[in-house]
Formats: sequence, structure tokens, C-alpha cells
Amino acid sequence: MARVCQITGKRPATGNNVSHAHNKTRRRYLPNLHTHRLWVDSEKRWIKLRISNKGLRIIDKKGIDAVLEDLRKGGVKI
Repeated sequence: MARVCQITGKRPATGNNVSHAHNKTRRRYLPNLHTHRLWVDSEKRWIKLRISNKGLRIIDKKGIDAVLEDLRKGGVKI
């Protein structure tokens, strides 16, 4: 399963670990993903989404129905 938020599209970013001596080694910054089960009242069913914390905040702001409509327009099967 890819580490990608289904709502925001956030993916792992790359960067450097920097030691005290300024030695740099490559690393990945992973998004804050959670598998969440959400109740969709209009469809009377639960859905499971893998979303970041920012994705949860978007659902709180716009509502689950508006977010699902945007996802379905983008071709995501839910």
C-alpha cells in the first residue's frame, strides 16, 4: 500500500539527516497517515480511507459528502 493521502495526495518527501558535524545522509519525511473509518450518512454505510491529518481537517471543514464527490470526480472508486 502506497504512503499517499487519498484526499490531499501528500506523498513522502526526501531530504537530509544532518549530524552535528554537518554530515548529510538521505532520508524520507513520511506523511502523517491514518486509516480512518468514516460514516457517510447520505449512503448509510462506513467507508475506509487512508488520509493524513490535514485530510481529516478538510473533511471537518467541507463535510464528508463534498469530499467524496471531489474524489469520485477524480476517478477514485469508493
